[in-house]
Amino acid sequence: MAGGIFSPLGSCSELEKANCHPLVCLLCHEPYQHPCLLDCYHNFCASCLRGRACDGRLRCPLCGHPSVVRGGTGLPPVDRLLQFLVDSSADSEEDVQCANCDRCCTKAELDTMYFCNTCGQPLCAPCREETHRARMFTRHEIVSLSKRTKDIYKKCPLHEEPYIMFSTEKKSMLCINCFRDMQGESRAHCIDIETAYMQGCQRLDQAVMAVKELQTSTREAIVLLKAMIEEVRNSASEEEAAINSLFSRMQEQLSERKKTLLKAVQSQHEEKEKAFKEQLAHLASLLPTLQVHLVTCSAFLSSANKAEFLDLGYQLMERLQRIVKLPHRLRPAQTSKINSEYRAEFARCLEPLLMLSPRRSVVGSAGGIGPGITGTNMLPGGQCSKTLMVPSCPSTSDRMSTGPMVKKPTMHRYISTKVLLAEGRETPFAEHCRNYENTYRMLQTEIQGLKDQVQELHRDLTKHHSLIKSEIMSEILQKSLQMDVQIAAHYSAVEMMRSVFEEVWEETYQRVANEQEIYEAQLHDLLQLRQENSCLSTITKQIAPYVRSIAKVKERLEPR
Repeated sequence: MAGGIFSPLGSCSELEKANCHPLVCLLCHEPYQHPCLLDCYHNFCASCLRGRACDGRLRCPLCGHPSVVRGGTGLPPVDRLLQFLVDSSADSEEDVQCANCDRCCTKAELDTMYFCNTCGQPLCAPCREETHRARMFTRHEIVSLSKRTKDIYKKCPLHEEPYIMFSTEKKSMLCINCFRDMQGESRAHCIDIETAYMQGCQRLDQAVMAVKELQTSTREAIVLLKAMIEEVRNSASEEEAAINSLFSRMQEQLSERKKTLLKAVQSQHEEKEKAFKEQLAHLASLLPTLQVHLVTCSAFLSSANKAEFLDLGYQLMERLQRIVKLPHRLRPAQTSKINSEYRAEFARCLEPLLMLSPRRSVVGSAGGIGPGITGTNMLPGGQCSKTLMVPSCPSTSDRMSTGPMVKKPTMHRYISTKVLLAEGRETPFAEHCRNYENTYRMLQTEIQGLKDQVQELHRDLTKHHSLIKSEIMSEILQKSLQMDVQIAAHYSAVEMMRSVFEEVWEETYQRVANEQEIYEAQLHDLLQLRQENSCLSTITKQIAPYVRSIAKVKERLEPR
């Protein structure tokens, strides 16, 4: 009976492999019984579709297209055309017997059998020549057996009169009474049966030609899609292999660069820690000396008389001044921040693999210490300074021949330019962008016009099979060459502005680098003030007991 619901792709492949009979249902694989036509023009038996409708909609078992069904049966209308072909096929399979000689013909002889529509009887070829050649049968309508006229098509079911006319307006046959009952305007659309038959055959031939063209185009599209599916499969495999290979190489490069950066961090850590410890040891040894002299000074003031003060006081003052003038390293010679520029280093090691433009620093690169770490990036004590990394400009030898170098899409570039011009700043680059947009829009309009012409010619050539004059193609080719010259000239003009803008950009980069350096120095000075304040608080807390003890001694010596 009815088979399962086919998936669209699976069903198409199965239909392509199997030579399906046009009168066999695709679900039950039996000859059609009351074939029904869906909105997608697929046919199925009524029994195969019964019970599949839901909420007034019936989804095609083959392609899944929904069809609207009306009535209580839940089935689409019966396909009268396919039913006619099924009935005709069933009639052709029946045993046919000549009405004159009672001779039965085989299926192979059906093409040689005739049928007399006037007598309503089949005739074999010999009887047609012998009996129906008489004068009394001259008005009989004799056709081949496959084109016999059935009773249902002989007479009008309403008036029981033979059909004599055909209405091109209503697409129906008319008897004499039907013709008389029609309005005068509708009679103008009536023609005789033979003329209607000839016109219908011509229109059917035109429709068949259109369907054949669609069939050819469909087969070509199927072949193209199959090739594209295979191409997609191969492309996916190649892309996966390329991704895996690139990922492996990136891992190797990143692993090597990671080791180098960790070594650089460890080296900076050791150098900074050593410098800070040396400075700390110096200050630790200086602090007791200062404390002793402060206590000595306080005790001397409280215990010495005028003569003793004048004798020893200047010596004490000179000693204190020499202590102050000694070179004491109170400020840290470097910051505690360890900076390896790991982001820039990782990006730099991936640039050859990802085909990114090389990056350069505004600061010079004399004296390399490691990959991406230069001597000019190091402060005293091993500290790395933050430098401004900017993309370098491609060489002029790698111009239009190297392919597209645009990193931002055209729409992104257009929006960025709009934002730049909307700021209202009159700079040389803003004026350049304004002129560029005008020229680019003009070139883009001309290119779009050429594209439209080529598309129209291609459509006329492939779809309409029109003849195209070679002069038109030569004219389009000439315009295309002229456009190429204009684009190359505009590209050269834009390229010549590079040196001018590079000077401006270099000044901007230097200004930004200086501002970054000043900003970092400001933070450093604030940290240093905070450290000095912390040291002052610590010293105050340490000498407080000595001050209190000296005060007590002074109280005892005050009576003297």
